[in-house]
Amino acid sequence: MSDGEPLVRWQWVADHTAELADYTALHLRLGLLPVLFGLLVSVPLGILCHRRRRLYPPVLTVANILYSIPSLALFMVFVRYTGLTEQTVMIPLTLYTLSVLVPNVVDGLASVPEPVRLAATAMGFGTVRRVLQVELPIAVPVVIAGVRVAAVSSISLVAVGQLIGQGGLGYYITRGLQLDFPTPIVTAIVLIMLLALVTDALLVLAQRLLTPWSRSRVTTA
Repeated sequence: MSDGEPLVRWQWVADHTAELADYTALHLRLGLLPVLFGLLVSVPLGILCHRRRRLYPPVLTVANILYSIPSLALFMVFVRYTGLTEQTVMIPLTLYTLSVLVPNVVDGLASVPEPVRLAATAMGFGTVRRVLQVELPIAVPVVIAGVRVAAVSSISLVAVGQLIGQGGLGYYITRGLQLDFPTPIVTAIVLIMLLALVTDALLVLAQRLLTPWSRSRVTTA
């Protein structure tokens, strides 16, 4: 980059709009599918840990150990088994979500008042029905809080996957560094930030839709 050169060349952005849209969609898929898969694993695992508390410490320890492994190192481990594919990025990102989602599921279930559980049992709710129709809905705000953290983290980490050729918008970061051309780097960073912000806002909206009683309580107050 020479002195006096603008940080962003808007003509380049205009010329690459369609390509940027494709990479943005790819980045979103690589970032959000691991969160969905992590949630599918964390909800039943969190329920099990809540019901059998002795399982929780070892499960949380394993999840935290996985989270402590640098993403690039974990990508390299999976390259041997899944090659230079999207799965090589999504599997580690799914594992990373567990350290956030499992504790939030457990904490969310722990936040359910005991009188509510007793009332549901007295009304004839079995264990599975009580968990699905009573406890999990009440735990939604705490669970969604974890999903928000996991989603933003996952979206940001996708870019690292470009080191194995599967990084979504990370492609423009490495390309810009190779060409000493800042425009694609800045554009990619801004788009990643926007993806994170929009995703977070949509999750907040989803929480409001899934917990209508919270809105009613605020309105009454």
